[in-house]
Amino acid sequence: MDQAILLHWAEFAVRWLHVITAIAWIGSSFYFIALDLGLRRDPRPASGADGDEWQVHGGGFYHIQKYMVAPAEMPEHLTWFKWESYATWLSGVALLALVYWMGSELYLIDYNVMDLATSEAVLISVGSLIIGWMLYDMLCKSPLGNNPTALMLLLFGLLVVMAWGYTQVFSGRAALLHLGAFTATIMTANVAVIIIPNQKIVVADLKAGRTPDAKYGYIAKQRSTHNNYLTLPVIFLMLSNHYPLAFASDYNWIIASLVFLMGVTIRHFFNTMHGQRRMLWWTWGATAAIFAVIIWLSVLPLTDGAPLEEARLSPHAERFAAHADFPDVANIIHGRCSMCHAQEVFWQGLATAPRGVYLDTDAAIASQARAIYLQAGVTRAMPPGNLSYMEETERAAIRAWYRAVTGGAL
Repeated sequence: MDQAILLHWAEFAVRWLHVITAIAWIGSSFYFIALDLGLRRDPRPASGADGDEWQVHGGGFYHIQKYMVAPAEMPEHLTWFKWESYATWLSGVALLALVYWMGSELYLIDYNVMDLATSEAVLISVGSLIIGWMLYDMLCKSPLGNNPTALMLLLFGLLVVMAWGYTQVFSGRAALLHLGAFTATIMTANVAVIIIPNQKIVVADLKAGRTPDAKYGYIAKQRSTHNNYLTLPVIFLMLSNHYPLAFASDYNWIIASLVFLMGVTIRHFFNTMHGQRRMLWWTWGATAAIFAVIIWLSVLPLTDGAPLEEARLSPHAERFAAHADFPDVANIIHGRCSMCHAQEVFWQGLATAPRGVYLDTDAAIASQARAIYLQAGVTRAMPPGNLSYMEETERAAIRAWYRAVTGGAL
């Protein structure tokens, strides 16, 4: 079995793991935020807890109490919520490596944006995640950390700068994905470096018979609140690679920035509903207005850059374009695929090329060799429903061309 097929299944398996762990992390995060905001504090529980709440689920009733800072004694059984976050981040980085680092010439680098070597692109990718966390943590620990509103505004400014910066270095698809990874790294580092260590300090004080310092709970609460508001934008950015109207626009960095504002308006509605039992319906109007601006930005004219056939091909793509069978394969793709995968789409109902994949020039076809091989050669995923009547002999020609060039390698 050739490596392209193995890599494809590896990506699928890791993506599946990433989605599962993300559901677990986001679910527990949303639950505890709603629980914390919904605690009843009037009257105070007889146990001395800060607040309590009764809930019903799965045929039973639950009585939940929260102690501000810590209870008087260390409980015998204590459940920690941390592995969901760690597993989500680790699987996300694995997926980033499989898709964007190993497939850098296809997904990460855009030679019309910046001429990068694979090693340079990967170093920028890794370095930006590390430096991003360091900048964020430094801001939170500065005197601004005592002013939540000013801190949030400054953090939003940092995200806008990163959104613009990524689009100046990577392909549009990779830029939005990396902004999501940048934000997710901050969220997981909040858990691993701040929230859990602070909780362990409180636990150690309890075990030693000391009164825990309330500052550790305050700091952990601040980072948890940030995570709460960042969750929805991260999900949007992770899904954006499937929708070229989001990542392939000239204004993709503005679109990405506005997504963070939508995250604030949506979460503000639910946080207020859980905490104050009030429905702030205006937040949905604000969300709709922001989304309307995003849609408008997505359809503004794209940059009039150099035609794809004039763009410099990567050495990997040049091998496919130079093979003797390439002209025949290019004719197949032009005839069966280019009506949808083009700068100007001719298929009714499509606003833009699916997933931002263009196959209307020879250079573009060579650059997408592995995807063509998997989607139309090994499988019959493309064309969808075989609407353009690609014949089996044509699929065989695609397979033969790819395997002749790679010898079964990636």
